[in-house]
Amino acid sequence: MICISRSLTDYCYACYLSNLAVRKEFQKEGVGRKSIEMTKKEIGGETALILLSAPLATEYYPKIGFEECKTIFQLFY
Repeated sequence: MICISRSLTDYCYACYLSNLAVRKEFQKEGVGRKSIEMTKKEIGGETALILLSAPLATEYYPKIGFEECKTIFQLFY
C-alpha cells in the first residue's frame, strides 16, 4: 500500500477528510496531492473539503491550497 485516504461526506455541504497517509518512501512525489484531487473530483465544487491536520503535517496543507480556518471548535472530554 502506498497511500490511504478516508473521507465522510454528505455531498452537499462538507466532506471531512479524516485520514491521509502516504508511505514515507513515496512522500514528496504527489501521491497525497493526487488523492486529495480525486476526493475533490468525487465531491464536486460545491462541497467544502475540510480536515484536521496532524501536527507534523501542518506545513503541507497550505502548500497544496488549503487555507487555515479560524472557525473550528473542539470539545475535549
